[in-house]
Amino acid sequence: MSELLLNIQNERLSFFTPAGEVKALNDVTIQMKEGDVLGIVGESGSGKSVTAYSIMQLLPHTGRVVGGTIEFNGHKINEMSEKEMQAIRGNEVSIIFQDPMTSLNPVYTIGNQIREVIMLHTKKNRKEANERAIELLTLVGINEPAKRLKQYPHELSGGMRQRVMIAIALACEPKLLIADEPTTALDVTIQAQILELMMELKDKIGMSIIMITHDLGIVANMCQKIAVMYAGKIVEYGTVDDIFYNPQHEYTKGLLRSIPKLNDTEHKKLVPIEGTPVDLLNPPKGCPFAPRCNSCMKICLNKMPEYTEVNEGHISACWLLQKKEFEQGGK
Repeated sequence: MSELLLNIQNERLSFFTPAGEVKALNDVTIQMKEGDVLGIVGESGSGKSVTAYSIMQLLPHTGRVVGGTIEFNGHKINEMSEKEMQAIRGNEVSIIFQDPMTSLNPVYTIGNQIREVIMLHTKKNRKEANERAIELLTLVGINEPAKRLKQYPHELSGGMRQRVMIAIALACEPKLLIADEPTTALDVTIQAQILELMMELKDKIGMSIIMITHDLGIVANMCQKIAVMYAGKIVEYGTVDDIFYNPQHEYTKGLLRSIPKLNDTEHKKLVPIEGTPVDLLNPPKGCPFAPRCNSCMKICLNKMPEYTEVNEGHISACWLLQKKEFEQGGK
């Protein structure tokens, strides 16, 4: 059994704002081995990106880890100084941000931005860094790479900019790549190419990937395991087959019902999840999904359920599962 690359235990993270404490993450636990591909899904504000940024310590000054531990590749991340983190970011763990147009600096050439990362984390000189930059652009499928190095971000298409972002993220062959909705702004054909490229590169350099998305179709094709997040908590965790073919949490079922199905013989309306996400300034005492759940019971509103193990590696935090277990035990 290989050692864990990423080990997040009971992480609690809050943003301290003038309005009060926003409890963005509530008892999040994630474990990954080398080569794993994990999908984190959930609607906006569920805590997906905050979880990723906490691994890289890229939090605004109001954000602070208030409980739990984050260990990555032998480093205790939440105990490290900013200077120590600079040696890890981009080197051992990299991130592809959601919008490449706002992530790339508009006043520097593509070559400038790739060389900076390479020279910062390796002992390569400018000429060697330039050769590595051309190699990286070729690797991510950009034609005429030497010419692209002299161009500015606005001169490239959205798909090419996203490939540049991937090239920058892979410059130092990280052990973990975090992809924060990397295909949101792209059309479906380019999206498919980018996802295929990421999986090819994963196999070539043996890295692990965290794919953050609200698109369940993406995680179905890419990921081995899925964490479903709601209101800063992982409400269900399991393999792709567990989540798609045996969902146990009502929120997971709601997400799956809202996906259009190509194999339906008759036209059916999509079923939205009614209501709005909870206010994390004043989180509820019980299950955060209870106000939007059609199967809500009295206990759901007053007490947070513990995780129930559905089968090996598949867990869900839902009172209905505990009720089911109790009823089966009573027969």
